[in-house]
Amino acid sequence: MLNEWEEFQRYIETPVYVSAGKNDHSYLGRFTFEMFAECTGLTRVLTVLARGYLFHDADGAILAADPRDRIGMAWRALCAWCSVPDNGKPDPKNKWKFKSDFTELHEEFPELVDERGGGWYYRHVHGVVAYTQSHPDAVMESALNRCRKLDETFDAAWRSKAVQCQIPPLAPTTKAQWLLSFTEILSNALELGPLRKEIAELPPALLEKLECMRPTKIPRELRVLPTLISYYIVNHQPDTDWVVLPVVNFDAYFETASFGKKYLSLIPPEILDRSPQHSGISRYRVLPEYLPEAWAKT
Repeated sequence: MLNEWEEFQRYIETPVYVSAGKNDHSYLGRFTFEMFAECTGLTRVLTVLARGYLFHDADGAILAADPRDRIGMAWRALCAWCSVPDNGKPDPKNKWKFKSDFTELHEEFPELVDERGGGWYYRHVHGVVAYTQSHPDAVMESALNRCRKLDETFDAAWRSKAVQCQIPPLAPTTKAQWLLSFTEILSNALELGPLRKEIAELPPALLEKLECMRPTKIPRELRVLPTLISYYIVNHQPDTDWVVLPVVNFDAYFETASFGKKYLSLIPPEILDRSPQHSGISRYRVLPEYLPEAWAKT
């Protein structure tokens, strides 16, 4: 969440499925079961992906070329990442203009889609399901139950979403609940620019102050307060005191759904002010007393 180039890599690298115990959710990668089932948080994921392909080369260096010249390539990358193999049951009476199987993009994006049309996200979800099924004693019973449902419903649901993502936002068939659109993703990516690599380091005095204010029910090792304040600093815009808080993405970052469901509500209002959460996102502002002194004066 702080180093965006590193985050981008997590969305294209081959996942490692392992857990150190039933409470360890690292086998999910930078995702949660809520993201798999409800598609919340995927706007950020796809935007990070688009920015990576629009602005950077394979080593992370910023390209000198105009990113607008790479929009077509970035669109294809999103299609490849979202690809779902054809279910083998074409309906000649209801042919869509848009499809969900992008096998033909394997040569261009071998890291994003395999030779059978399985996109990175499709393969990751099935990898999680396979891991829980083969290691039932290493995961929680709730995870097993969620994966059983994913095994039954994910393919059809994600195939439909992959098609919806390609439909222009102002098309007559577009519905308000379709929150994912490649057109909007690419527009946001162009506005946000290259992926950030730098991390805002907080001064020792502020870290000590935050530790004194940390609710005891928030594990110290998660560094929730320093992370939220660092994220606020690097994402703050000059025309507003508020920063969008992608709650469900932070759940994935901290590898615990307790962040959004429990820890956020425990943070004292003297540190940050937060709006209600909707569709996996909120917004927040950090009070000046808990920002680095030099930054708070700017």
